[in-house]
Amino acid sequence: MTAFIELPECDTEPLASILNTLRLEKLGDNRYRGTNIRQFTGRVYGGQILAQATVAASDTVPGEPHERLAHSITAAFLRPGDLDTPTEFEVTELNDGRSFSTRSVRAMQNGTIIFTARISFQLHQPGPSYGAPMPDAPAPETLQSSVDFFSQMDNWWGHLMSTTNLIDIRHVEGNIYVKPADMRQPYQRMWIRTRTPMPQGSSRLLQRAMLGYAADQFMLEPVMRATGLSWMNKDMSVATLDHAIWWHRNFDISDWILAELESPSAQNGRGLVIAKFFQNGKHIATMSQEGMVRVRSITKQDD
Repeated sequence: MTAFIELPECDTEPLASILNTLRLEKLGDNRYRGTNIRQFTGRVYGGQILAQATVAASDTVPGEPHERLAHSITAAFLRPGDLDTPTEFEVTELNDGRSFSTRSVRAMQNGTIIFTARISFQLHQPGPSYGAPMPDAPAPETLQSSVDFFSQMDNWWGHLMSTTNLIDIRHVEGNIYVKPADMRQPYQRMWIRTRTPMPQGSSRLLQRAMLGYAADQFMLEPVMRATGLSWMNKDMSVATLDHAIWWHRNFDISDWILAELESPSAQNGRGLVIAKFFQNGKHIATMSQEGMVRVRSITKQDD
């Protein structure tokens, strides 16, 4: 009988399809297999692979899932994944100490490694506690919803995004989906949450994996915003190279999360972005991502 990682059930799309993608098949010997969500890019979405790797690694950690929570992941995206090919995950147990467990994960298609990650888990322990202050931002209800934006588009991209994108995104500085930002700056704020509530029984680990799933789609936007690019720019190529997440506190991705993103540098066809995430005034996570941002019309750059 085929065995799968246990996750809560959901009948509402697109959340149901995302959870099915994270409900990995257990192949034995710390090996797992997962399917892919359709994407307009024609390749596997990096946030999906990152979330699947987080779920797979957690399944190998001793004790109950809530006892040792993932607190960090450092991931490298090595090759684009094929949407029609299942992805297999191999988890290696690097360490199980009194407080921490460490795992490495390799994601492969047809025997070729497309992704690697190191994920660390920790028991809840007492210690100093503080966080960055939550920045000011207009209430999400006053901003345009990405769901409404794409639902009004009469083309294949709008249809795919409005039916398959799990996250409602509300940009404070305005979105850059079809045209560049009015002001070129390497900074932006946005509110995010799932379009429908997470099902009852969603673990803290699943919530953390879902935040990683969500963030990969917009982490490089400050680079694009600063350089006058939009997602509809046909000369642009964008891809994640590496992505690191530090989860600081528990949260509910069904409720509004404010993300503050800034890019300190872009050069040589790459851009770096640092992001902080907040909920109910608390600093819940920090991320960094470097990605490829290339534009065919740009032929020379500063060193």
